[in-house]
Amino acid sequence: MHEANRLKRLPPYLFTVIDQLKKKERKKGVDIIDLGMGSPDQPCPKHVIEELCRAAKADGNQRYSRVDGELETKLRKTAADWYKSRFDVDLDPDEEVLPLIGSKEGIAHLSLAFLNNDDIALVPNPGYPVHFNGVIMAGGILYNIPISEDNGFKPKFETLSPEVVKMAKLLFLSYPHNPTAAVVDIKFFEDVIKWLKGKNIIVGHDLAYSEIVFGNYKAPSMLQVKGAKDIGIEFHTLSKSYNMAGWRIGFAVGNRDILKTLAKTKSYIDFGIFRGIQAAAIKALTGPQECIRKTVDTYEKRRDVLVKGLHEIGWEVPVPKATFYIWARIPLKYSALTSMEFATLLIEEAGVAVAPGTGFGEFGEGYVRIALVEDEDRIKEAIKRIKRLLEMEG
Repeated sequence: MHEANRLKRLPPYLFTVIDQLKKKERKKGVDIIDLGMGSPDQPCPKHVIEELCRAAKADGNQRYSRVDGELETKLRKTAADWYKSRFDVDLDPDEEVLPLIGSKEGIAHLSLAFLNNDDIALVPNPGYPVHFNGVIMAGGILYNIPISEDNGFKPKFETLSPEVVKMAKLLFLSYPHNPTAAVVDIKFFEDVIKWLKGKNIIVGHDLAYSEIVFGNYKAPSMLQVKGAKDIGIEFHTLSKSYNMAGWRIGFAVGNRDILKTLAKTKSYIDFGIFRGIQAAAIKALTGPQECIRKTVDTYEKRRDVLVKGLHEIGWEVPVPKATFYIWARIPLKYSALTSMEFATLLIEEAGVAVAPGTGFGEFGEGYVRIALVEDEDRIKEAIKRIKRLLEMEG
C-alpha cells in the first residue's frame, strides 16, 4: 500500500508529534498546560447554540444544502451585509460570496482549483500550514517567501526573480498573521495590489483574525483597496470571532470568477454546509456582538499576564496587537536547540505545550508559538514551570 507521492512531498506534521508527546506525558500522570494548538477555549455565544438546536430540528434541514435555497441565499446576503458594515465593502451576495466548510477547506481548494504542475504559488514563510500544504496537495510548485522580524513579517516582493513572478499564479497572504501575530495597515494592501497589477497572479487573503485585535488597532480588509476585487478573494471564518472552531463554517468573498471556479471545484468534493449550522451562522453575524468584545477582552488579559510573567523571568517576548498568539524567540539559554527540541523539552521538563516554529515552515526555526487558550491561573502556573526550567543548571 503506497501512499500518493504528493503526500510524501508534505513536510512532517509536527503538531502530531507534539500531540504524541503530550499523550505520553499524560499517561505518566503529568498535568499538561496546553498552549500549543490554536483552538479557542471560550464558549460559543448562547444565542448561537440555541439557534443551532432550533434549526437542527426544523423540517428539511437534514437534507443536502442547495445553492439557491432560501436559507443559503440568506447566509450569503448576511455575509455581504456584515462585510459592508465592518469594512464598507460592497459585495454581490449571489456571485461575490461563497460559504465554506471552514476557511481552511476553501484555502486548500483554491490551490486545487487553479494550480497546474508548472504553476508557482507564492507563500510567505512562516505561515499557516494549509497555505503551503494545499499547494503541495494540488501538485503545484511551492515558492516560499521568507518573512522575518526585521521587516515586520511582511514579504519583500522586490526580492523575487522575474522568472518566478512569471510562473506564479497564486499569492497567499494573511494579516493579522498566524503564527507571528504581525499586523498591517491598509497601505500594505495598496502596495500589494499595485505590485500585482499586470502580473496575472491571483491573491488569496486569509482574514481569520480580523476581530481578534487589541487596543486601538483595527484590521483592514484587502478588498477595501481599489482594484483588489479584480484579482483576489478574501477568506473569513466564524471559528475565532464566535468560538465556533469545531462547527466548520466560513466564507470567501471577492472576485466572482475566482469564486465561481472555487465553487465548481467544491461541487465535486462536498455537498455544502449542514443547514442548521448555516442558520446558526446567520444568528452569529446578525445577533448581539458583545460576545466578540468579551472574547477579545479575555485574550487581552491573558496576553498581558503571559507577557508580563515571561518578561519577569527573563524571556523577552513581543506584545501582539492581534490574534491570540505570541511568537517568541527561543530563550537564549536554549537557543542552540531547534524549535522542535525546545518544544519537546518544555513538555517533558515543564509540562507546558507550545507549537514549534518549524511547524509553520522552515523559516519559523528559532521560534515557538504560544497560544492564549488557557485561563489566567493556568497561564500563571505555566510561567512558574517555565521559570524553573530556565533556572535549571545546564
